Amino acid sequence: MQFLFALRSRGVTDKRVLEAMERIDRRRFVTGLFSDRAYEDMPLPISCGQTISQPSVVGLMTQALEVDARHKVLEVGTGSGYQAAILSLLARRVYTVDRHKRLVRAAEALFREHDLVNITALVADGSFGLPEQAPFDRILVTAAAEDPPGPLLAQLREGGIMVLPVGQSDAVQALIRVVRTREGFDYEELRAVRFVPLVGGLGED
Repeated sequence: MQFLFALRSRGVTDKRVLEAMERIDRRRFVTGLFSDRAYEDMPLPISCGQTISQPSVVGLMTQALEVDARHKVLEVGTGSGYQAAILSLLARRVYTVDRHKRLVRAAEALFREHDLVNITALVADGSFGLPEQAPFDRILVTAAAEDPPGPLLAQLREGGIMVLPVGQSDAVQALIRVVRTREGFDYEELRAVRFVPLVGGLGED
């Protein structure tokens, strides 16, 4: 399939990640005018001024997270629900939060359609994480902050991994992989990316 070939050619090589991305049809998560471009490797606009990330970036972020079937995962930035749906095929439990109620409700409907029963979607300010469910084995952030948010670092289990974009502007962002060790945190820069900014507070919709 051309979609999977494109992912492999851009560095997504993890078999479990590729299988999950094959099972979750991106077109179901893209509505309106852009649905016919769902299989192209590009970000697309969704409601509330947000975007659905390009498939290769979704694949690379998921691959860097090294999720396995025992893990409890937090995703900050539900968006369309596409990334959470993929994570749900790899992890034991996925918690996903977004500041926009409209996005969370639409994503929940798609999760039900796909019978993805191990996802909990919540309307919340993701910059504070989800302390009542912490610690998490893995944390994925799909919006860019200037630095990894302190509350999210605190909610990462020792040995846990967080993948997120950081950067001070839309033009200069890097995808970072953070591993929590006994001594502190190890940081690795993976690649240049471009994401919407991580915004505090709740959305109006």
